[in-house]
Amino acid sequence: MSQPADDPVLHSARREAIVVFITWVCAFAWTVTVCYLRGYNRKLEDVSFVLGFPDWVFWGIIVPWGACFALSYWFSYFFMTDADLGTDPDEAATAGGDGGDADHA
Repeated sequence: MSQPADDPVLHSARREAIVVFITWVCAFAWTVTVCYLRGYNRKLEDVSFVLGFPDWVFWGIIVPWGACFALSYWFSYFFMTDADLGTDPDEAATAGGDGGDADHA
């Protein structure tokens, strides 16, 4: 018995979910690692500032959030695709049932 073909909507949703999950894991790993390594066990004299933020905040939080914002923009406008969902059962029933709208009588 052969496997049924994947629904195109399911295939797109699965592909998009994988991209979102990988992005989340990368952002989480980057943020936790950078904030831990640059934020803990440092002398106050060693902390520098980037654009008014402590360096560990800038590189551990501001940069990955900015990257996630840019990736979300690209993802939503260029990566995600529309798929035909078929006809709505209610629309199909009314289109073939009474021959027209009662409002146009």
